[in-house]
Amino acid sequence: MANDMSEQPPLAHPDEPHAASMGNRLNWLRAGVLGANDGLVSTAGLVIGVAAATPEPTAILTAGIAGLAAGAISMALGEYVSVSTQRDTELALIAKEKHELKHEPEEEFRELIGLLEQRGLSPETSRTVAHELTEADPLKAHLALELGIDSEELTNPWHAAISSAIAFSLGALVPILASLIAWHRLPCIVVAVALGLVATGYISAHLGDARRGRAMARVLLGGLLAMAITYAVGRALGATGIV
Repeated sequence: MANDMSEQPPLAHPDEPHAASMGNRLNWLRAGVLGANDGLVSTAGLVIGVAAATPEPTAILTAGIAGLAAGAISMALGEYVSVSTQRDTELALIAKEKHELKHEPEEEFRELIGLLEQRGLSPETSRTVAHELTEADPLKAHLALELGIDSEELTNPWHAAISSAIAFSLGALVPILASLIAWHRLPCIVVAVALGLVATGYISAHLGDARRGRAMARVLLGGLLAMAITYAVGRALGATGIV
């Protein structure tokens, strides 16, 4: 029996990101990794800076919790505003493309041919492909080839805001919980945060199919440097009697 031609052929490399939702996945990944890393580093900096200035556990815990609340809200608002701006721009471009297709169809068809030729197709093949794409869905074709936009997979500001806030809070909990350990408090915070940074770097590299070692080293070194600086500032302020 002949194969059903209506069936889609299997992908040659199923492990590669071919789905149209890859943009949203990367958006979630970026917001999540940024939030977790910022939660770890910024909250650890607050906790270590206060711990270096005063041994009072209440002050240390208060600084950590305040940093978690302020940071999570700030990250969520920042992501929402940023992604909303991107989404508004995408919607404006879609509206513009719809107007051009409605009022200038011939010009848009020639533009589509030119875009295909720029991708290496011959003029004859470009015209044939442009004709088939226009018959199927002209707006989708122009958005993909001209603007790199999928109208069904627009970035979602709420997704970015929520994932960033949750990731920040989870990251911030690591130094806060470590600060509750009275025995060798500062070393415990540093070790806990370092392990959290390594885990964050590994997860981000794994989800993004990037090199694990480089990602882990990058976030670990940056976090250790931030903690060292805030520790030095806390010690200096504590020595001068300002706090």
